[in-house]
Amino acid sequence: MKNDSVIIIPTYNEKENIERMIRTLMALEHGFDVLVVDDGSPDGTAAIVKEMMEVFPQRVFIIERSGKQGLGTAYITGFKWALEREYEYVFEMDADFSHNPDDVPLLYNACAKDGYDLSIGSRYITGVNVVNWPMGRVLMSYFASKYVRFITRLPVRDTTAGFNCYRRCVLETMELDKIRFKGYAFQIEMKFTAYKCGFKIKEVPVIFVNRVLGTSKMSGGIFGEAFFGVMRLKISSWFRKFPKMKK
Repeated sequence: MKNDSVIIIPTYNEKENIERMIRTLMALEHGFDVLVVDDGSPDGTAAIVKEMMEVFPQRVFIIERSGKQGLGTAYITGFKWALEREYEYVFEMDADFSHNPDDVPLLYNACAKDGYDLSIGSRYITGVNVVNWPMGRVLMSYFASKYVRFITRLPVRDTTAGFNCYRRCVLETMELDKIRFKGYAFQIEMKFTAYKCGFKIKEVPVIFVNRVLGTSKMSGGIFGEAFFGVMRLKISSWFRKFPKMKK
């Protein structure tokens, strides 16, 4: 029987992590499929995923893209793929174990059992649950979320969280082709749009652990896009009619 959930993992040079991540997700009690969206990793990430596709046929999939095209476009590509295949629950997750695979069922239950439309693996709903980040980065992330909440009035404490579960109705409703941001501001725009469309959002407390293997993709430009883009996001919302969830 086909699984009802798929976890989308965007990758660029994640050969140190991707096999262990896939095997860990495949071992979870509830069946979760995995779609890797790889942006032309020169380190052989895609080849490792293809080996996992043979180990876990019809549960592991890959979309290969040419070059680094941005986090947001990777997820949009994955979302459209998942909707075409009628998955009910669609996850966003990093490959580097900063998101604990054991928390995936918590996000799933928030939507599948508790009735929420979007569940967020939140670092800040019960304080600051971040391990092994430099203090400067912790403060930047924490106050960035506060800034986003102040400007947008979005009732979410971890607005830049990249560990999320969407019910398919959210992705079907929110006009994915109108999502503009490509970097980590993409995560803010997705949450803000889901909120403006009237969907129910739940933050689930998780502990975020900085990667041990591989290289971080974070940069000052990523935070710059998020900081300056939020104002534009808010202003544009005054002139846009957001689609509402279907009853």
